[in-house]
Amino acid sequence: MTAVLAPLVGRARVVLLDFDGPVCGVFARHPASAVAHELRRLLAGRGVPLPPGIRHEPDPLAVLRFTATLGRPAVIRLVDEALTRAEVTAARTAAPTPYGRQVIVAAHRTGRRVAVVSNNSAACVRAYLSAHGLTSYVHPVVGRPEGAPERMKPDPYPALAALRELDAEPADCVLVGDSATDVEAAHAAGIAAIGYANKPGKRARLAAADATIDSMAELVAAFGVD
Repeated sequence: MTAVLAPLVGRARVVLLDFDGPVCGVFARHPASAVAHELRRLLAGRGVPLPPGIRHEPDPLAVLRFTATLGRPAVIRLVDEALTRAEVTAARTAAPTPYGRQVIVAAHRTGRRVAVVSNNSAACVRAYLSAHGLTSYVHPVVGRPEGAPERMKPDPYPALAALRELDAEPADCVLVGDSATDVEAAHAAGIAAIGYANKPGKRARLAAADATIDSMAELVAAFGVD
C-alpha cells in the first residue's frame, strides 16, 4: 500500500465505484465493437450521417455520446435503449474483475457505504450485481441518465447524484475508476479519485488521480480486511 493510498481510503466513509473496470469487464464475452456496429446501423436507418471518427468507433458509449450532438431526442432514446438491452445481455457473461467483489465486501464490512457510478445503464449494473449476489452491498446504483448522454462522466452528474442519495459530503468519499473521465468527474464533484490502472499505459492516462493502483487487491489491503 502506498503512503498516498492509505489516508485516502482511511478517511473515506463512502466508496464510489465505476462499474466497467473496477467491478467487471462488461463486454468481455459480448464484443463491444459488435454493439457499436448495431448502434451505427440504427443511426443509419434514421438517416443520420456518421462522421469519420464514428464510422469505425469500437466503443458503443462513444457512439451514444455522439448522438447528443444531433438534437434529435427520439434518436438519442432509440440508441440509448438499444445499448441498454445489449448491456443487460452482456452482463450475463461479464468477467468479474479480480478482487472487485472483495473490495465491495471489505468496504461493507468496515462500515463504509458502496455505490456504483457508471456510464453503463443502471439496468446493466443491477443485472450483474444480482447475478453475483452483491445487490445488498451496493446502494445506490447510478447509471447514465436515460436519454441524456451528455451527462455521462466526465460530467459530475453521476457522482453528485450518488452523494445526494447518500446524504454524503465530497470530502468523505473516494471514487475508484479506470479512465481519465472518472478522475475528471470525481474532481469536478470535489471527490478524491483513485485510478485503477488495469492495462499497460493507463498509469500515464490516470496521472491526475490522487492515487493509482494496479490491482483492486491493493484496496482490499487498504481497508485492513484479510
